[in-house]
Amino acid sequence: MIKFIKRTILFIIIVVIAIFSIFIYQGYKLYEEAIKETSINEKIEEIKKEKENYIKFDKLPENYINAIVAVEDRRFFEHNGMDIISITRAIIKDIQTMSLAEGGSTITQQLAKNTYFTQKKELTRKIAEIFMAFEYEKVCSKEEILELYVNTIYFGDGCYCVYDASHKYFDKDPSDMNLYESTLLAGIPNAPSVYAPTKNPELAKQRQAQVLNKMVKYKYLSKEEADKVLNIDISESIKNK
Repeated sequence: MIKFIKRTILFIIIVVIAIFSIFIYQGYKLYEEAIKETSINEKIEEIKKEKENYIKFDKLPENYINAIVAVEDRRFFEHNGMDIISITRAIIKDIQTMSLAEGGSTITQQLAKNTYFTQKKELTRKIAEIFMAFEYEKVCSKEEILELYVNTIYFGDGCYCVYDASHKYFDKDPSDMNLYESTLLAGIPNAPSVYAPTKNPELAKQRQAQVLNKMVKYKYLSKEEADKVLNIDISESIKNK
């Protein structure tokens, strides 16, 4: 009986490895096709050419960069495009819920998805995204990746880059955003249709609280600084439309 159980477990493990290997192969082929069609350098030039209001990294407030890293990818400056810890955690949650609700994506993976692939949640696309993230990390510095990221993510209410969002919501350039505005904006891309402050100000405020809590947790802000921001009325900050 024990031998049978061991053989059954071994068989299941082999089947799982075989299936996952197929997905890895398919994901790699998807990545290979995408990179052959448009190289990373060509994609970067394409983005800069298409984005009329493209913003350079040195024009972004430090608080905004810290907020993005804290809430989206706290080990961003340490990994090579994929965060094993986050992905493992996401896989466990996905298995528990039998879904692909948790992505565990790094900022680099999100950039890869936004610039090369669809938003549809598929395992093959997820694997292709990881290969593309490795490619971005080989070609670009961390600062360049963050720069591309904020110029290609969606901020809700028709805003497809940080410049458009800062003008839409605050009527100012990104470089002029204060701590309140930086932390509010950093929370929106997680669910733009939900957290766009012109659409759902209270939900945007709740998301901002999550961003601030992460910044305190990872030592970007003190608790006192975060509390001061949370006490600001959102109606005093958002540009009236």
